[in-house]
Amino acid sequence: MSRRKPRPWPDVPAPLAAPVVDNHTHLPTHAGEIPRADGVALSLEEQLDRARAVGVPWVISSACELPDFDPMLTLACSHSGVRVALAIHPNEAALHAGCAQPSPDGLTPTVREHHVPLTQALAAVEARLGDPMVVAVGESGLDYFRTADPGREAQKESFRAHIEMARTADLPLQIHDRDAHEDTLEILGNSAGADQRIVFHCFSGDANMATRLARRGWFASFAGPITYPANEDLRRALAALPRELVLVETDAPYLTPAPWRGCPNASYVMAHTVRFIADQWGVSEEAACEQLRANTRAVYGSW
Repeated sequence: MSRRKPRPWPDVPAPLAAPVVDNHTHLPTHAGEIPRADGVALSLEEQLDRARAVGVPWVISSACELPDFDPMLTLACSHSGVRVALAIHPNEAALHAGCAQPSPDGLTPTVREHHVPLTQALAAVEARLGDPMVVAVGESGLDYFRTADPGREAQKESFRAHIEMARTADLPLQIHDRDAHEDTLEILGNSAGADQRIVFHCFSGDANMATRLARRGWFASFAGPITYPANEDLRRALAALPRELVLVETDAPYLTPAPWRGCPNASYVMAHTVRFIADQWGVSEEAACEQLRANTRAVYGSW
């Protein structure tokens, strides 16, 4: 029987030519959330130190389940360069509505103690959007991979509510769109204001979808999958977008870019994705970093 190949933490890459922002990650709010690689857990402080060392001094960490809201706000207050996106994740929205049927991916979700009624959960998001650590509403949207049909109406209800909350609070909205492109675009088209800042986090569409986003001035954020050899559609989507509508992220601890695919991810590893985008654009690393940083600040501001 073959033994599973060890999955180490990625080596620290060379520093980028200019600083950039990881506009979507999931920082651990307690030690038990830190992934282990070869038996080693990389502490939050070490992850952030490595990120600063390679030129990623700013990160936006998503808190998209009720129990994470206040711990993530506390984390941001105590760590320089960290800000927060708050929302009810679409898969959580279904559970807040009591929908826990087996999902298309074969998993059966569990309704837990924190799954209060959806209206109450949405109120908890809205109540925190005035916190100075919050720079975005997200991630909200639709997920037809992890939620069965009975929960999808709850996702749509939650999505529309988040669009309105982002509009009222004048905050950008980070979109989670998995296997639900057309419904996501339809709801946004019918609900979002003309001047709302919309970001498709971990963009997974093709060039046609990218063109549709560009017509509305919506942003696409690319993560590690754009570096995977099979994902030519993502590279075509990047090419179809005006460069001023492109952002970069990790979605850590998931979606680690090549050459470290399969290992735990963290913001410092994003340097590989940035360099890949620079190569796809045919520009210098410094020019790509400056463009990506300017785009991110146009959406979220500076801190």
